[in-house]
Order: sequence, then C-alpha cells, then structure tokens
Amino acid sequence: MSETNKKEQTTTHKIGIYLWIWGLLFVLSFFSYMVDWYQFQGMLRWSLILIFMFLKAGLIMAFFMHLFWERYALVNVLLWPMTAIACFIFLMVAEFEYTLFSRLFYFFVGGVQ
Repeated sequence: MSETNKKEQTTTHKIGIYLWIWGLLFVLSFFSYMVDWYQFQGMLRWSLILIFMFLKAGLIMAFFMHLFWERYALVNVLLWPMTAIACFIFLMVAEFEYTLFSRLFYFFVGGVQ
C-alpha cells in the first residue's frame, strides 16, 4: 500500500464538530425541559417529547458513535430495525383502536338477539 493510500484511510475529526453537537444537544435538552416548564398537555406534549428525544438520539448516534462517517451498510443495520419497529408499533396502535372500538360498541349496544 502506498504512502498516500495510508493517509487517505486515517481520518481525524476536528474537535469543533463535537463541540457544536454538544451545544445542539444542550439546546434540544433545554427545549425538552421547556415542554415541562410550560406544562404542555396531551398529544402536543408527547409529540414534542418524542421529537426532541429522536433528534438527540440521532445526533448522538451520528456523531459520537461515528455513524455519520461509516459505511452505508452499517447505517442500514440500525435504520432498518428501527423502521420495522415503528411499523409494528403503528400496527399495534391500529389494532388496539379497532379492539377498543368493537368492545365499547358491543358493551353499549349489547348483543342483538
């Protein structure tokens, strides 16, 4: 292997990018605390909490776990299972709503004889 190929393979990341990500994580944490401070309720509260949580987790995975610079296959190892889990959660919620609706319907209407 030539000397130029060895230099191309070893890459270093500047400390500045990590400091920016730390700052961004602090800002996102501040906003997630503000959700509690202003006492948001209902779906808005949980939507904001989940959005900030996924943004922080994505930044941590991308930069501190070095997935931003890794091969595409390694990123797929993490993204495909998370996508499948999200689909399964959606299906479970849809089934829950159907089951709840049918139970409430038959509870209030009763069996027709």
